[in-house]
Amino acid sequence: MYVPEHFLETRPDEIRRIIELHSLGTLVTHSAIGLDANQIPFELVEIDGERGILRAHVARANPVWQEVDNDSDALVVFRATESYISPNWYPSKHETHRLVPTWNYQVVNVYGKIRFTEEEKFLRAVVGRLTRIHEMNAEGERAWRMGDAPPDYIATMLQAIVGIEIAFTRIIAKSKLSQNRDERDRLSAAETLEKRGHLELSKAMVRP
Repeated sequence: MYVPEHFLETRPDEIRRIIELHSLGTLVTHSAIGLDANQIPFELVEIDGERGILRAHVARANPVWQEVDNDSDALVVFRATESYISPNWYPSKHETHRLVPTWNYQVVNVYGKIRFTEEEKFLRAVVGRLTRIHEMNAEGERAWRMGDAPPDYIATMLQAIVGIEIAFTRIIAKSKLSQNRDERDRLSAAETLEKRGHLELSKAMVRP
């Protein structure tokens, strides 16, 4: 990923926030049949600098776990908030007219070694944790739990999935938030985005 120095995201808390808030990652793998991409919700188990672990699961019917060897290289892309940025939102545009449109966004690329597992203990744990994480953020009076379903049904469902674990080898994160513009331009664009409902991106641009 091309990342100019002024867009390089190095804040550990911000990288963690992006992964956890936008946990539907794009898993990119390569096998004998070529490149493949799968959209999968991931659990960030731990992260320490450029080291960490992601866990997830895929349907047993998904061929990725048979086509890709254990310990193969993999890439997971977590794309966060994004929006088109008009030159009209910059005060300096109305003075110089020397500006063009752009696109602001945040993204984290996690590179690592992938491993697949059919272990029931692993699968039960990762499904349970992912459920708790996302049910906490769901609307409703009561969170769904695995215990709400009959044990034999859960056992059958677990047999229909395969676990994934990715051990990080490196992380590249990018926050393109108009840091290359004057502060008044950046804050003016952030204010416009806020008015248009892009609250997450607007907030990120205020504190790039």
